[in-house]
Amino acid sequence: MSAASELLAGRVSGMTWGWVGTRGTWDTDEAHESMKAMTEHSVTWTALAYAAEQATAFSTEISFDTAPTVQDGEIVAAIRQAHSLGLKVCLKPVVNVADGTWRANIGFFDWDVPGEPSWTQWFAEYERFIVHAASIAEAENCAMFCIGCEMVRADGQETHWRNLIAAVRNVYTGVITYNCDKYQEDHVSWWDAVDVISSSGYYPIDALEEQLERVGEVVRRHGKPFFFMEAGCPSREGSAQLPNDWNLVGEPSGAEQLRYFEALFAACEERDWIRGLMLWDWPAALYPAVDAGGNDDYCPYGKPAGTFMAERYAAWNIQ
Repeated sequence: MSAASELLAGRVSGMTWGWVGTRGTWDTDEAHESMKAMTEHSVTWTALAYAAEQATAFSTEISFDTAPTVQDGEIVAAIRQAHSLGLKVCLKPVVNVADGTWRANIGFFDWDVPGEPSWTQWFAEYERFIVHAASIAEAENCAMFCIGCEMVRADGQETHWRNLIAAVRNVYTGVITYNCDKYQEDHVSWWDAVDVISSSGYYPIDALEEQLERVGEVVRRHGKPFFFMEAGCPSREGSAQLPNDWNLVGEPSGAEQLRYFEALFAACEERDWIRGLMLWDWPAALYPAVDAGGNDDYCPYGKPAGTFMAERYAAWNIQ
């Protein structure tokens, strides 16, 4: 059995914590209480996700050692707290675009052109960021490391990704994954280079069965463990049909989020090749439980979906 298969022998009962990793928010009393509250929902895994920024989608400089990105000391503190609470940790550094452009649209000419920003320049900077994070993951014994998230336009740069993964393996000895975007599982040509296939599973509730059948074919073809590195649904009317749209207009609805969680968990439990979920998401600054009914974001704290999640995760944890 591979190290990845052994690590994922039990289902991932996971939750992403701390997004977007704003400087000064990860090593506070409020953050410590937030993570502790998360573990009270039968969560056994967490992805500690934080973002560095580049100015535009065409920039080739990534600032990861300046504000607003969390400092290394905060990252280490969060990892150590997670471990003290009995959680397995996937460290997940992500690049964002400061002007609000989604990272999936970061892109350059397919081939390098003198005088123009290029994939070669960008990957050199991205590698500097990712290898630095991987060194932290190694030093702090993180169980898993995620080398990227939803980089749709970059996904086709196979040689650059393979070189990046090789550089990460020079400093990190744990399990490596890549979090592709929804609908992209069968468009990544270098899954053989990572240990675990993962993706963002924000599929419409009515399309879950169809899309999971498609993803299953990809997983079987590559023979790698798979789990959803991201999945979830805002507690907002209409969100079950567009779970990836955090800007969707709708009234707060715990029932809508619960409906999606019930369908998602049922679909996953019917498929043993899905090794679990890393649900999106749990903030470092957690809202008061009394305000949960008016909160329309992804976090299930204090909502019907949170109770359901805790029950299902508890069942997973004893299997």
